[in-house]
Amino acid sequence: MSKAAGSASAQIVRILIGAGKAAPTPPVGPALGARGVKSMDFCKEFNARTAHIEPGVPIPTLITVQPDRTFTFVTKTPPVSYFLKKAANIEKGTGRAGHDFVGTVSLKHVYEIAKIKATDEHLKHLGLEAVASTILRSARSLGIRVVP
Repeated sequence: MSKAAGSASAQIVRILIGAGKAAPTPPVGPALGARGVKSMDFCKEFNARTAHIEPGVPIPTLITVQPDRTFTFVTKTPPVSYFLKKAANIEKGTGRAGHDFVGTVSLKHVYEIAKIKATDEHLKHLGLEAVASTILRSARSLGIRVVP
């Protein structure tokens, strides 16, 4: 396949947008504008699709831009770090993972988060335990202690 043929394929834009807060400002505007997509069209559709979620919750979004400048997008569940910080009631993680602890969450919280994350396409093949163990590692790297 030559380079010219490759450039006519769909482009994928990965972006983290607050639920109901998409606006044609950075990061959305430049990311889509550079690919010839009207960012206002995307913003309206994204905000409508995330209207049922608490405003501002970070939503990882995969936007597929076709060569004819049409687009489709898939929203995923918020990042594990968002859920962990919310559950531990902290603003940000520690700078010294494994040394300093800035909050605690219960194992029940970890499994609640795992149930939500298990609905994501790329985690569907994993069992709840496997998803929970990745969340435990995320908690450790954020400096959140997991208690029974």
